[in-house]
Amino acid sequence: MIRRSPRHARGALVSAALLLCSLQAQADPHKVPTLSGWALLPAATFADGPTSGQFAAPNPYGTHLPPYVDKQPVQGFSGVLPGPAPDTFRVMTDNGFGAQANSADALLRVYTVKVDFRSRHGGSGTVSPAGWLAGRPTSDFSRRTRLTLNDAQHQLGLPIQADLEHYYGDPAKPAVAPEIRAGRLLTGADLDIESIRRDKQGHYWFGDEFGPYLVKTDTHGTVLRAAIPLPGVYAPEHKDVRAGAAVANLPGSGGFEGMAINTSGTRLYALLEKGVAGDPAKLLRINEFDLTSEAWTGTTWFYPLEADGTNIGDMTAVDDHRFIVIERNGGTATTPTPPFKKLYLIDIAGVTNGGTVAKTELADLMNLADPDDLNGDGSTVYTLPYVTIEDVLVLDARTLLVINDNNFPYGGGRELASDNTEFIRITLPQRLQR
Repeated sequence: MIRRSPRHARGALVSAALLLCSLQAQADPHKVPTLSGWALLPAATFADGPTSGQFAAPNPYGTHLPPYVDKQPVQGFSGVLPGPAPDTFRVMTDNGFGAQANSADALLRVYTVKVDFRSRHGGSGTVSPAGWLAGRPTSDFSRRTRLTLNDAQHQLGLPIQADLEHYYGDPAKPAVAPEIRAGRLLTGADLDIESIRRDKQGHYWFGDEFGPYLVKTDTHGTVLRAAIPLPGVYAPEHKDVRAGAAVANLPGSGGFEGMAINTSGTRLYALLEKGVAGDPAKLLRINEFDLTSEAWTGTTWFYPLEADGTNIGDMTAVDDHRFIVIERNGGTATTPTPPFKKLYLIDIAGVTNGGTVAKTELADLMNLADPDDLNGDGSTVYTLPYVTIEDVLVLDARTLLVINDNNFPYGGGRELASDNTEFIRITLPQRLQR
């Protein structure tokens, strides 16, 4: 989730150099990454729940203005897992409206969706709610489609909104919703979850940015143990920083944006979105976590950003040592800064502790061949110019799923309005050879 106000200036969609690359993609789509499936979830998609957005500023475009009475946005996807049926996925919402100070009424949830990809063979290009257990389509995003994170067993070890009478402990603010208090439901003022993985026992692990912390839950989203901090790293929202016992050395919104689990299911690899103070510029830490001992191993690698890259968006495993990383900047189709959005393959095999991993570009998300114009924009080149693209999943050796985080109700990705959420399927020209 981005932590800045949307830009107002309208820039060029692509540069002249990008157009030249696009012509190559049109000429030979079988030798370049190609859009093979596309679907869209409209920005104005909601689920039942307590009133949300009471502390969120309206976007400058005047679209989908908060608050949202007796409902929660089904948006801001920052993590994705396979679902229980074909073309179903479990998508995780992040902290809500972009910051700790405006997301106390945004519940932390994971939804199941059914995607009917538009492809050269047909398909509607729509995204629908689906049942959590079997993945069957449902009429709405109700309780049966999701899990909601909660600390019902008092295990988290962090202060949460559910223990307060009024949001942020301020009597001048609205009372905390009864269902949040009763279920000790977790909100975007408690944690900023940006990544999710499922271990061999069926437990969920969430990567947070406020610590940064790792958070473990059961299959129902109930926290099972105290939040696990990353030793020596402190975000501004870290409990020790807020208590005056530590000094922040990680920028806000710089925590575990990407987190992969190896295919053996023995290790988590948590990638920070931003650099730690004192580390070399443009290098981001990848931290190894042992799932058996539930402890950091002390092994760290560095991911190198490109000259145009400013952040990572997600990280997913190909096997036990190779991973795919989304790298981006803050540019969009409506900003003066040209958008930079790419997928890279990295390999930690043979890289010593403290070493820098090598990268291989897999796909330029601003230059995908689209010979069948699946998104209907009149072009045979597809671009994904959103500020934040935070979801990647390996579907098979040649196919990837990518989803943008739309930062609802903000945006400005394709136009000066709240962004939609696009689900895209990319066919690679070569196999990943898992």
